[in-house]
Amino acid sequence: MPEFASREVLNAHCPWSGKPVSPDSLTRYRGQTVGFCNPGCRDKFDAAIRLFDPLVNARAQSASR
Repeated sequence: MPEFASREVLNAHCPWSGKPVSPDSLTRYRGQTVGFCNPGCRDKFDAAIRLFDPLVNARAQSASR
């Protein structure tokens, strides 16, 4: 996992738990650094976007035709 500077993080609190973001629980999403309270929350987010991003992109492509 790459290192991120805390000043780059979009959010101060985990979107899953509401707890403060932890430096060991950051990830990149659409070019931005997003923080979570622990690696489990980060990994849950990563799994969700791997599932939903392709579905959203496919729907957007079919709507633009």
